[in-house]
Parts: sequence; structure tokens; C-alpha cells
Amino acid sequence: MREKGIILVDFKKFAKYSRPGPRYTSYPTAVEFHERFDEIKYIEKLSVQKHSSYLSLYFHLPFCRSACYFCGCNVVYTSKDSKKERYMDYIEKELKILSKYIDTSRKVIQLHFGGGTPTFFSAKQLKRVIDLIKSTFPNFLPEAEISCEIDPRFLTAEQLDVLIAGGFNRISFGVQDFNPKVQEAVHRVQSYELTKDVMEMTRNSGAIKSINVDLIYGLPYQTLETFKETLRQVETLKPDRLAVFNYAHVPWLMKTMRKIDETTLPKPEVKLEIMKYVIEFFENSGYETIGMDHFAKKDDELFKAIEKGELHRNFQGYTTKAGADMIGIGLTSIGEGEDYYVQNFKKMKNYENAIDNGRLPVFKGIELNDDDILRKFVIMELMANFKLDIRRVEKEFNIDFKSYFSDAIKELKEFEKADLLKVCDDKIEVSQTGTLLIRNISMPFDSYLAKMAESKRRFSKTI
Repeated sequence: MREKGIILVDFKKFAKYSRPGPRYTSYPTAVEFHERFDEIKYIEKLSVQKHSSYLSLYFHLPFCRSACYFCGCNVVYTSKDSKKERYMDYIEKELKILSKYIDTSRKVIQLHFGGGTPTFFSAKQLKRVIDLIKSTFPNFLPEAEISCEIDPRFLTAEQLDVLIAGGFNRISFGVQDFNPKVQEAVHRVQSYELTKDVMEMTRNSGAIKSINVDLIYGLPYQTLETFKETLRQVETLKPDRLAVFNYAHVPWLMKTMRKIDETTLPKPEVKLEIMKYVIEFFENSGYETIGMDHFAKKDDELFKAIEKGELHRNFQGYTTKAGADMIGIGLTSIGEGEDYYVQNFKKMKNYENAIDNGRLPVFKGIELNDDDILRKFVIMELMANFKLDIRRVEKEFNIDFKSYFSDAIKELKEFEKADLLKVCDDKIEVSQTGTLLIRNISMPFDSYLAKMAESKRRFSKTI
């Protein structure tokens, strides 16, 4: 684990690093997925999965009552209960088709409900989904991580009881920012008092092992001073983990983001000031920095994993459950295996049509070659642990690291001169200040990015 220290930032110089770049929840990134990777290819990959390897299940519950303008998720806006009932019918059908191609007796190490707003489903509807999952995959490990994303505006005691009965032990609350002006600008008005009440209800249940809070910096009208107040309020809630994300403004992908007045967004140097303060604030409050944008208490599994060098990064962020085959179920869900990624259809009509015809609703994906697998390992190590054991890479992949990555090492010289990292014979180690630019530092190892003109890079800004 990197040493704590003072983060020294020349904001004017750092602003030059604000350029389009991936978040590296996968490598290759989702922009490289293609429709040549189809249902047949996915079934082929499922057929060679090892019975001994664990399963990680991701269920996408896509419905929300209204739009939060900052949201980059695939969401269906509705107030009709019938749409949710219909969706659960198709989830049931998808599970039945999937059961033909995967050994459902394999042990499950992880289950995650994402959205949308999973608790926009009623307690009865949530129970139906959980029952479907448990009847299809009956072998959950006692130590399985079972988590759900929650909008505090949509959580009742009855829903919480259903989640607990279903074995859920981790809850993530979306907060983003408590400032009223920011909340109004992003169409997500949610008071501190409401959030405090539902978090206390969750904690008092005694069944939830870990409570996470999600924050976002870079939203309209945010300043360092306003975000300091949000942090002060969040600290009083005493979450076990926090995720503090850099807002990804991609209006060309998400129409709702076009409702945000871009002139109200904080400049890169302000976002850097905020993130610098966030790190110092939480480390002074008893949390440890985990990966790019997470914080955890010292008794948390995430902290223990980073100390052992076992932290893993995937589409759900940072996790301790490395090596499991991730199976995505539901609209737009993404799955991941040792040498592939796969994604379901994004449009409900296409999703339903595939299932009605007895097919897995595969939209696209990618099969990883040997170079992809190597670069994925390097990038994910840097993103998760801020360091790379060069000798380990050479041994596991049978390469001469500095020869294989000679172009990347040349690009890293700029960061090394700025004291953002150090390249030694046996390791690459990112400084505490350099962690603010970990996306930029990882980008030289991305062979797809190297072939893409910067003007064509349809990613959010790194700062």
C-alpha cells in the first residue's frame, strides 16, 4: 500500500492532464465491444468455464420514477407497476435459458443489484426476484457478498426486511451532494435528514455488514466550500465505505445530461482541489484511500485486500472477489470471464424479442487475445493498487517488461519527471499526488487508445 503523505498539486500544471480517457472498469473498454461476439460465442465461452470457479451475479433493475441528470446508467423511466411485473417475467425466462448453458450448482460468491433504482421495486417484487435467483443458483457461499444500490428516497422497512431475508449484507446509498442548489440542478432533491433516517434504519437492523455512500464531484454549482459542507454531513452518517466519483459529463451518450448547463460545471482545477481535499479529509477521519475513488475503514475487506495486493476492479468498481466468472442478467447487463466480456441488449424491445425466441439476449462483447489479457492485468493492477510488480508480470506472462512496454515507459517519463510515479527495475509505484491522475497514468498501456485520435475519444474527461 502506498505511503500517506501531503498531496502537492500545481493546479495550473495539472489542468493540462484533463483529457478524454477511460475509467477502466474493463480492458478492453466497452467502446471496443462489437456485435461479432454474439450469443453463439457467449455460449461457447460458458461451456468452457470451470466448475470449480465461483460465480458473481449482476442483476440490472433498470426502472426509475424520474431522471437524475448526472446519471450515466441505462434507465427506463416509468410510474407503471405493470412494466416492472413484465420485466420480472423476462428475468425469469432469461434465467431458464441461461440454465441450459451454465452449471447453476456452482457456488456463488457475489450478487449485486444495480439500476435504475432497485428499491423502486416493491417489497413483494423484490422478493420475487430474490426467490428466482435463489431457486436458480441455490449454492451461495456463507461469506458471499450480497449488495444492493439504493436511492434513499425509495426504501421502506418492508423492503429492507425482504433484502435482509434474502441474505443482503451490503447496502450502497446514493447521496451525490447535499447542497440544495446542486440537487435542484441535477434533478435529485434528497435531504440530509431523509438520508440519515434510512441509513439509521439500515444500521439498526443489525444484519447489514457494510454501508457505503456514493458522492460525486464535478456537478453543477459545486465549489470546494460547498462540497466541504457535504463531506462534513456525510461524516456524521459514519458509513463503512465511500465512493467519491468524478462526474462523467457525456451528453452525446446520455440525453438527460443535456439538461445540465455546462457553464455551471466546476473547472478542472476546482475538481482537483475538491479531490485533494476529499482524500485528506477522509484519511484524517479514519478512512484509507482504496483505488482511484473509494475509501474504507481499516477493518473493511477492501482495506485488507489492498494491503495483501488482492484488490480487483470490475464494472461494479472495486471488489475483493477476484477470479469469479461474472454473469450479467437483465437489460444491458455486462458479464465478464477470463478472456471475454459480454453485454445484453440495451433496448427493451430487442431484449424481449431475443428471449421470446429462446435466445440469450446478447447484444455484443469481445474476446480477449493474449495481449489484451496482459494489458488488462497491468492496467487493473495500477488502477486498484497504484503499483505494479514488474517481476511478477514478467514471470506470469513470460515477457521482458521494459522491452514489451517500451512505448508506454517512454510516455511515463513525463509523469516521472513531475514526481507522480517512479519506474524502477522491479516495480512501478505511483506517488500519492499521482493517484489523482491514475487514469492518465494507465492510458499509455492501452493499445486501443494508442490507435485512436484524441479528437475521436468519446470518453469523459480524466479531471
